[in-house]
Amino acid sequence: MIKDKVVIITGASSGIGEATARLLASKGARIVLGARRADKLKVIADEITGAGGQAVYQELDVTRQDENEAIVRLAKETYGRVDVVFLNAGIMPNSPLSALRTDEWHQMVDVNVKGVLNGVAAILPSFLAQKGGQIIATSSIAGLKAYPNGAVYGGTKWFVKNFMEVLRMESAMEGTNIRTATIYPAAITTELLNAIGDEKTSDALHGIYKTYGIPAERVASVVAIAIDQPEDTTINEFTVGPANQPW
Repeated sequence: MIKDKVVIITGASSGIGEATARLLASKGARIVLGARRADKLKVIADEITGAGGQAVYQELDVTRQDENEAIVRLAKETYGRVDVVFLNAGIMPNSPLSALRTDEWHQMVDVNVKGVLNGVAAILPSFLAQKGGQIIATSSIAGLKAYPNGAVYGGTKWFVKNFMEVLRMESAMEGTNIRTATIYPAAITTELLNAIGDEKTSDALHGIYKTYGIPAERVASVVAIAIDQPEDTTINEFTVGPANQPW
């Protein structure tokens, strides 16, 4: 059941995060929005509450452990508990390794890897104490197969795959009832391409997404499926993308 569940969403100011927040709120979930752009979060939260839903927001830089812990506190202070965390924040400034855009390499590690670590570290004490909860993370099809110009991005998304699978296994072994789900999107129309500074890589990916891209709402519906499963059931991996894209 989705109704009345308290759901924290990172990367919630646009794209998959925003679409998921709106969909889950329409189904009765209580939403806690986190992202760096607080102005966009306010608009989304106001529109959700204006439509009769429940939502609060807080500025969140997932690379900061203290800010991850603060949004968990906000959720608990506002709604009394947390049921689901959707670790969705991510960046994809792809480029060939020979371009040596090393600052972007480190940014991807900070957001895509450390952001997931920080989010899990912030919520795990609560989930362990209540003997239950659900952690959902956005990986990528680049976390399933290798793509030229995506060595570092793909590496961060392979990390998410492995990390989430071990989290699932350890939860089962320890009897903590923490459900997990990892999502591997293909060409989904979001702001992800806007951070690509390498011109050739940007042009190529924009062409792919223009040809195949489908709305972020398609992924949001998959997140809802994961959350809506009975508490004794985990669907731990979803690959989702355009039906006509040969990814």
